[in-house]
Amino acid sequence: MIKIWKRAQKRLDHWDTGLIKFGSIALILFIITVWPAAMNLVQSIHWGWFLAATIVLFARPFKRAYL
Repeated sequence: MIKIWKRAQKRLDHWDTGLIKFGSIALILFIITVWPAAMNLVQSIHWGWFLAATIVLFARPFKRAYL
């Protein structure tokens, strides 16, 4: 399974990677919109937690790409 994933990953370019990311964002927004419990969960979490998660998730790629 991992070999298949690595072969498929080599065929993707930057456009495909970006489209996968934006598609994931659209899917999450769809789930939040359709499922009221998810909307309540997201609205009950303080915005600072989302900012902290963003910084933690972007730290390694930023470091590897620019530093």
